[in-house]
Amino acid sequence: MTSMEGASSRVAVVNLVGLCRRHLGDDMPRITAFAEHQNQKISSIRPVLPALTCSAQATYLTGKLPSEHGIVGNGWYDRDLNEHHFWKQSNALVGGEKIWESVRKRRPELRTAKLFWWYNMYSSAEISITPRPLYASDGNKVFDIHSQPMALRDEIKNDLGEFPFPSFWGPMAGIASSQWIADSARWVEEKHHPDLSLIYLPHLDYDLQRFGPEDARSKQALREIDQVAGELIEYLEQRGITPLVLSEYGISKVDKAIFPNREFRHQGWLSIKQEFGGETLDCGGSRAFALTDHQMAHIYLNQKDGEHRLKVRSCLEAMDGVARVLEAEELERAGLQHPRSGDLVALAEENAWFAYYHWEEDEKAPEFARCIDIHRKYGYDPAELFLDPDLNLPKLRVLQKLLAKKMGFRTRMDLIPLDAGLVHGSHGVIPENSLDWPVILAPDGMAGEEIEAVDIFEVIQKSLANS
Repeated sequence: MTSMEGASSRVAVVNLVGLCRRHLGDDMPRITAFAEHQNQKISSIRPVLPALTCSAQATYLTGKLPSEHGIVGNGWYDRDLNEHHFWKQSNALVGGEKIWESVRKRRPELRTAKLFWWYNMYSSAEISITPRPLYASDGNKVFDIHSQPMALRDEIKNDLGEFPFPSFWGPMAGIASSQWIADSARWVEEKHHPDLSLIYLPHLDYDLQRFGPEDARSKQALREIDQVAGELIEYLEQRGITPLVLSEYGISKVDKAIFPNREFRHQGWLSIKQEFGGETLDCGGSRAFALTDHQMAHIYLNQKDGEHRLKVRSCLEAMDGVARVLEAEELERAGLQHPRSGDLVALAEENAWFAYYHWEEDEKAPEFARCIDIHRKYGYDPAELFLDPDLNLPKLRVLQKLLAKKMGFRTRMDLIPLDAGLVHGSHGVIPENSLDWPVILAPDGMAGEEIEAVDIFEVIQKSLANS
C-alpha cells in the first residue's frame, strides 16, 4: 500500500542488518511474503567496500563512495591527534548532501526521523534517536539514549521504558533492542508522522557473527527478527507508508583470525606501553600498526620511506588469510582513497577476519581487553558478543558485578574472552556469491536485479517522489 491519492509519498527504510537472499524462505515467512508480493521486487546490492555498518549507511544516505563521504570504516586513526576513533556519532563526519537534504529541494516540508542509524547526532534530520551512554565522574557508565529534539528522550522513555542497552551490544545482545527500536518507530509515527523514517534493526548482526550463518541458532535469530520486522512492516502499510526493506551486508562463515599487530610486533615496528599491568599500543610511536575492522584492516605508517612501506606490504601479503593489500591508485580505484584511510588497506579472504590483538601472552593484554570497550580497543572486537567460557558461573558473576555497580561500588566488567576462535561470522569484503550480498525489497520498477550500493540513494529518492 502507498500513500493516499494526491498526497506526497511517505517512506520507511527498514534496515535488517545481515539480510541476504539466502535467508528468505521458511525461516522468514513474513519478510519472504512481503518480498514475493506482486508489486514487490528483490534486488541484490553489490556492497560498498568496505561492507561495514558506518561505510554502508553513509553510502546509502549520500550516494557517494567512502573516498567522497569519508567514512572509510567504523573507525580510523587521526594523524594530527595521534588517536584512534571508533563508533563516533557526529553527523558532521559524513561528507556530502544527505538524502533528506536533497529531497527537501523539491519537498521543503519533508520531515525525517533517523532511528538508530549511525552518525545520528546533530544531523539536519528533524527527529533522531541514538544510543548514547552517560559517563559519571566516578567512572560509572549509565546506559541511555540521545535524541533530537532533546525533550523527546524523556518522552519516549516514559512511554516505552528504558532502551535495553545490554541487548544492543555485548554478550546479552539479542532481540529486545530491535523490538524497542521497532516500537520507537511506531511511537514516532503516532506522534510526529515523518515523511521519511530510517529504522535500524540490528538483530541478525549478533548470532550470525557468534555462530556463523549456517548454525541452527542463527536460524532462530532469523525467525525472531522476521516476527518483529514483519509486524512493523504491516503497521507501516496500514498507515499508508511505503516500506523499503534493505540490508548493509551479508555475513560470511569464518574459521580463521588474522593478527597483523602481532606480526608487526615480531618485526619490531610496534611501540608498546605498560599501563595498569597490561600492554597498550602506542600508535603515534609505532613505525607501522593496524586498526582492524572485521574483514578489513587500515595500516598506518609513521615511517614514510618507500623501503619500509614495501616491507610492511610484503609482510601483510604473506599473512595467512590476507587476500589483497591496497595502496595509492588501488585505493583510488576501490573508492577508499581518503585522508582517514590507512597508508595500506588489507582485505581478508572471505573465510577470515582481522583481530586487533597485539599482545603475545593473555596476562599482558590491556586492562580494557576483557571488557566491552568499543572506543579504546584498536579495532572492532566481536569477542565482546561472548561471556568468557573459562569463567566459573559467568552469569552469576555478571549479576554480582551489576549489583555492586548499583550499590555505588566501582567494578570492572572483565567478562569478555580473549579467544578470537570463538567467532564464526564476519563481513567487510564483497562475497564471491551474490546470494550473500545485501538486498533491497522495494516496489517494482524502483531497482534492477542487481544494483550498486551508491544507487540506494536514488531508489529512496524515487520512492519519495510525489504520488
